[in-house]
Amino acid sequence: MGLLCMASAVAPLSAQTVDVHTHIIIPEYMEVLKAHGAELEETFPLPEWDAGRHIAFMDSADIRTAVLTMPAPQPYYGDAEESAKCIRQVNEVSARVKQDYPAKFKFCAALPLPDVDAAIREAIYALDTLGADGVKLATNSRGQYLGDEELDPLMEVLNERNAVIIIHPHRPTPYPEKIIATTPLAMYEYPAETTRAVVNMLARNVLVRYPNLKVVVPHCGSFLPLALPRMKSILPAMVAQGYMQPIDWEGNLSRLYFDLAGSPTTEVLRSLLTLTTPDHILYGSDYPYLPDAVLKSNLQRLRQKLASDKELAPYSEDILWKNAERLFERNDTDER
Repeated sequence: MGLLCMASAVAPLSAQTVDVHTHIIIPEYMEVLKAHGAELEETFPLPEWDAGRHIAFMDSADIRTAVLTMPAPQPYYGDAEESAKCIRQVNEVSARVKQDYPAKFKFCAALPLPDVDAAIREAIYALDTLGADGVKLATNSRGQYLGDEELDPLMEVLNERNAVIIIHPHRPTPYPEKIIATTPLAMYEYPAETTRAVVNMLARNVLVRYPNLKVVVPHCGSFLPLALPRMKSILPAMVAQGYMQPIDWEGNLSRLYFDLAGSPTTEVLRSLLTLTTPDHILYGSDYPYLPDAVLKSNLQRLRQKLASDKELAPYSEDILWKNAERLFERNDTDER
């Protein structure tokens, strides 16, 4: 026992890294997309995924645990039953992967939106039966945006279960067809879409009304460090004229977390700290959307930036793994 403890003590801290932004892409999901000619709906091809290759990448990058989520697009093409069946398959495969490799994987379940009733049923099944570690929600599901009133019954169910919600951008609805043909969604519109959805949630005080939710915003907070100061400056006039309701900024923002997928610069990290505190920042890779070598290089640069930055260095372990562990930890109080 002493030797084991000693070995653990001298193990590199980087090997503890937890990756909260990765995607599972199964054949059954791809078959639904192909049946509707939607393989390029998000303007770029989806990569292949399997557990063995993912684990090999994690081991080579010194990543201990990864959180799996379904990618974009939402597999809904007018047939709610087809969508629910596809998403059930994604969730059950994700649960089996977690069961087969419990130290390596967690997963946040997909939900068959825009059918809210079906999404509630799937959330209950995934969280209560499959052992999902949270849920993944699209910024919009065929025009139904996070924060919209019709999602309140789902938020109530998730709030009762103290759910972690991982947001991921999807193609906006409607979308600027000529613009995204020139600049694929991942380059610009994904950050804009993420910002749009989070602003919609803030404007309706969703995270204050459902205070047990914990929401992970992807890609370094997207454009929120720019958008929120402007929003705060304009809000009093909007409220005075009856166009908006007051926003509880502190209450909402205290329930937001931010992943670092996208290889942030030091300037981006500092801008993120204008919105949040270091204990709400998490590592994310976006595996398998970029080559392994690129993702490993990105992570190494992030480790170096954190270690060399006087303000962030004390929080390196928190950002790389401890914050994620605390976020996904389920204690007895959470279960009740």
